[in-house]
Amino acid sequence: MLLETPRRLEPTAIDAIPGALADRIADLIAAATKLDHALPSETARSLADVVRVMNCYYSNLIEGHNTRLKEIEAALDDAFDEDAKRRSLQVEARAHIRVQAHIDEIYARGTLPEPASVGLLCDLHRRFYDGASEEMLRIGEGKRAFQMTPGVFREHPHQDNLVGRHQPPSSERVAAFMGFFEERFRLAPLGTSARVIAIAIAHHRLNYIHPFDDGNGRVSRLMSHAMGLVAGIGAHGLWSISRGLARGLSDRGEYKRMMDLADTPRQGDLDGRGNLSQKALIAFVEWFIDVALDQIRFMTKLFDLEGLGARYERYIGTQTDLREEALPVIIDILKRGPLARGEVGRVAGLQDRTARTLTRALLDAGLVGSATEKSALTLRFPRAAIPTLFPDLYTAQALT
Repeated sequence: MLLETPRRLEPTAIDAIPGALADRIADLIAAATKLDHALPSETARSLADVVRVMNCYYSNLIEGHNTRLKEIEAALDDAFDEDAKRRSLQVEARAHIRVQAHIDEIYARGTLPEPASVGLLCDLHRRFYDGASEEMLRIGEGKRAFQMTPGVFREHPHQDNLVGRHQPPSSERVAAFMGFFEERFRLAPLGTSARVIAIAIAHHRLNYIHPFDDGNGRVSRLMSHAMGLVAGIGAHGLWSISRGLARGLSDRGEYKRMMDLADTPRQGDLDGRGNLSQKALIAFVEWFIDVALDQIRFMTKLFDLEGLGARYERYIGTQTDLREEALPVIIDILKRGPLARGEVGRVAGLQDRTARTLTRALLDAGLVGSATEKSALTLRFPRAAIPTLFPDLYTAQALT
């Protein structure tokens, strides 16, 4: 008989951290710090917009939804496909980006609450489904079908179904489990290493509870993003756990297998004291941290100024409407942040009139942008440039 008390989630921490795991955590923190300081803040914010779209794409991919980059960008401009299925995928993609942007905004303002708090998780779920059609909110089929209420925990007993091989707590016990979850995964009292471990464990345990009728995976990944920011490893949003979870370290089936492994019941007296396996939990945490470290290192290499500058040179060389003097302008913005329009001539070594023509060409190419016609230039990243500037950021299918 299944335990219906919140203690069923235990262990929710690793009391004795193995040395190998401690080393992994130290490497992760060091790598995140390096990425965090790699770029000027304004450049990092521009690149974070790219990563946010990427995060959405891979989160969709985990759900089995292959939403192409051009479809995501169209959705951000409120341009939707006529096909109902493609349109619903676009709505989901836009919602994910907007919710993550909301997390980033309230974190920057210093008003992000505890990421594992019931209030925030319900708010993220509600925001994700804001604007969803009735069809998107319809759960189940036939006589048992019903309309899901965004931001509300499971409350229909006939939705207490297996999730894979796992039987989540019954709907009537979800609130109790989530209260326990919120208390166990508060980051405020924890040190940096414990916070990193908590991100991995909370990611699994939230899915284990399966508190919502639908959208649990998405909420767990958004929560992990928020926890990473609070834990100090978010690096201005320059990396995404979703890409790592979708791709794995060796194959794309790892995420599902490792989540299933962490569901393992305790295996005897040498396997901790909780309901679930301590050994399996440690293996999951190790894997999760390795995935995060792999993604941080990938993004660090991708955003390296020297390498990115060389890729900009290649891309500009393919654009017939851009002079070669466009490159030093781009490099200057990369290294130093926003560039005043009056400084373009100095940076490019051009007279004022020619510099104004170059500025217009860069704007038309979508490589730079500005808030007003007179304000400083900041970086932009048009879809056509993504394969050259950021190789392997997406799957080939995403760019078709």
